Amino acid sequence: MIRAIYPGSFDPVTYGHLDVIERAAKIFDEIIVAVLINRLKTPLFSAEERVKMLIDATTHLPNVTVRSFEGFSVDFAKEMGAKAVVRGLRAVTDFEYELMLSQTNRVINSEIDTVFLTTSLEYAYLSSSTVKEVAMFGGKIEKFVPPAVAEMVYRKLEDGQEFSKV
Repeated sequence: MIRAIYPGSFDPVTYGHLDVIERAAKIFDEIIVAVLINRLKTPLFSAEERVKMLIDATTHLPNVTVRSFEGFSVDFAKEMGAKAVVRGLRAVTDFEYELMLSQTNRVINSEIDTVFLTTSLEYAYLSSSTVKEVAMFGGKIEKFVPPAVAEMVYRKLEDGQEFSKV
């Protein structure tokens, strides 16, 4: 069985993320969606909320599980028995950063490979930051995220919660 992790902040999860998860689930026997807890960032949603969002959004995928983690993604991958880290690419601008990250991960743990999946064209422009900004300025985000996620974003903004653009 070949297991992979798909790490990210997922703040919030978008249809672009789900596109990569669904496609990775067809390639690997098991995908662990790994929600990063990064103490240097101030996310809109707690790690627990992001995990719940992803569990709800991936219930139709029997080989997908969701967990949170801190630290290096390759260390988490090793801990989970994964052989690969899945990363999504939207545009050429993502590639340079992701290549540097994958090379750093290879130095940290040469047993874990990185697999890049390009996001489907319909989601190539989409990011969690874009979703939050559109919602913050009163725009509709239902084309970007699942309905339950949209409700959660609107609720956070109604409560006056600030968010980071990272």
